[in-house]
Amino acid sequence: MILDSMNLKGKTALVTGASRGIGRGVAVAYAQAGADVAVISRSQDQLNEVADEIRGLGVRALPIPTDVADAEQIDQAIGETVSEFGRLDILVNNAGINHRAPTVDFPIEEFDKIIDVNLRGVWYLSQQAARQMQAQGDGGRIINTTSLASHMGVPGLSAYAASKGGVGMIIKVMAVEWAQEGITVNGVSPGYIATPLTQPLREDEEKNAWILSRIPMKRWGTPQDMAGLYVFLGSDAAAYITGQLFPVDGGWLAG
Repeated sequence: MILDSMNLKGKTALVTGASRGIGRGVAVAYAQAGADVAVISRSQDQLNEVADEIRGLGVRALPIPTDVADAEQIDQAIGETVSEFGRLDILVNNAGINHRAPTVDFPIEEFDKIIDVNLRGVWYLSQQAARQMQAQGDGGRIINTTSLASHMGVPGLSAYAASKGGVGMIIKVMAVEWAQEGITVNGVSPGYIATPLTQPLREDEEKNAWILSRIPMKRWGTPQDMAGLYVFLGSDAAAYITGQLFPVDGGWLAG
């Protein structure tokens, strides 16, 4: 039955940036689908809250405070996940940071921070997860949160666009390299989603009005709007889909 192929019971997922917003919604959705979930962010208190919510759904949770810009912490997080759950089947690279400024005024220090978290961290986490999946020998799923900035130019986002555009390309390279081993690599590109990261935009009346005018559905998305695609891409139902970026944007790119 098709719904059985989307059941994640017996699988282990690791979700970064899981303390709030899209990452939290995805982590909880995986738990609802039956997976055990390791959750990663830099906030221990918020991670504990997410882990408690996941355990309340009848599956196991492991909160791991981690800075994804630090390779040693990434190694430790993957090691703890495999030690606790015995395997790693799904990696969601969702952690990300941003800084808005015109390119001519953009501080190089902020550029470096964004690249370290949004691109280097994704690359290294994917590499280490793939090594574990290869050792297991039965495939796996890597899903990266990309962005509309992976598809189009947005003023003030030169560093963020560089990082997310880079993620879009490493998705394609990794997908091709690991396809024969059953490891799929895809991206989900959120549109304007109501999360703490976008709160300043929603609170700016002029910017909020312009954004809503550009979205054919005339509303901000929610983490719940995102969760179904992540569950599908993490499941056996998506075994033949790899190297793709999927916008979830209320019609923004179509309009």
